[in-house]
Amino acid sequence: MMTSHDIDKIKSLLASPKKIAIIPHRNPDGDAMGSTLGLRHFLKLKGHDATVISPNEFPDFLTWLPESDTVKVFEKDTETSTRILQEAEIVFTLDFNVLSRTGDTMEAVLKALTVPFIMIDHHQKPDSYAAYMFSDTSYGSTCEMVYHFINMLNEKDLIDKTLATCLYTGIVTDSGSFRYPSTTGTTHRIVAEFIDKGIDNSEIHSLLYDNHSHNRIQILARALQNMKVMPLYKTSYTYLTQDELNSFGHAKGDTEGIVNYGLSMKDIMFTAMFTENKDEGIIKISFRSKDGFDVNQYAREHFSGGGHINAAGGKSTDTLEATIQKFIATLAHTKID
Repeated sequence: MMTSHDIDKIKSLLASPKKIAIIPHRNPDGDAMGSTLGLRHFLKLKGHDATVISPNEFPDFLTWLPESDTVKVFEKDTETSTRILQEAEIVFTLDFNVLSRTGDTMEAVLKALTVPFIMIDHHQKPDSYAAYMFSDTSYGSTCEMVYHFINMLNEKDLIDKTLATCLYTGIVTDSGSFRYPSTTGTTHRIVAEFIDKGIDNSEIHSLLYDNHSHNRIQILARALQNMKVMPLYKTSYTYLTQDELNSFGHAKGDTEGIVNYGLSMKDIMFTAMFTENKDEGIIKISFRSKDGFDVNQYAREHFSGGGHINAAGGKSTDTLEATIQKFIATLAHTKID
């Protein structure tokens, strides 16, 4: 939690109009986009010139978010994005805690800045680049943390339907529609406030989960066909090759959430999804678990990754086949319960 001294300093920083940059992590999800656009709306209401700069494109299924058309994409317009960052008087980083999560080029630009950074994030082991850190792994989403951040500033009255819509999006996506253990009574009370503000929670859920392309459904079907189960280790995994993704006209966001199907089977406690990305020369890996098995530690130990206890990511520069074989080999000396 931020100290009262930190809050006083931030209040002072925000007391007069500023140019502010707000940054999500690379390959932003619902929590990253919801939190950054929600914070932008709050800061605009406060009279600031605030811009969200995403390291790369965000998924189509989030383009309905309020004012998502104002987001600058660093990879697409590096010159303009760099200028905005260099002119910023404050930089917020949301839903990540190491600058490398923005990609090499953007990281270099950020590291050269001398203005105050403010971090709001719920992942483990934050770097120390930020002057002010609201970093707490007990929260289920960064969007919930942005709500508390606004409350700490004594500005909760500024939360309107637009802001609430953005924050609700991240809460519902990062909580797995409120089914993950990090969902608390406070989470539900915040959502109740948002509903009272007029958000259409049913419509938001439909836009997030009932708005898929035919291609996305075909990709899901192939991933389910590829799924393997290893009952001895209470583990499942699936994979998608680059050729499979290409054959179904893959678009950013099409694989979002597919990994969760691996945990939907009885007695499965650990699952992984391996996605081949030949453009980046890596295998992207998503891990999910139930109960006490810590996939954050597992991902850090074996696949240069990390995240949360029950949800983490990793990567491999080996071939898809070699990566899967390495994964299977680790299970023999991994205690899953």
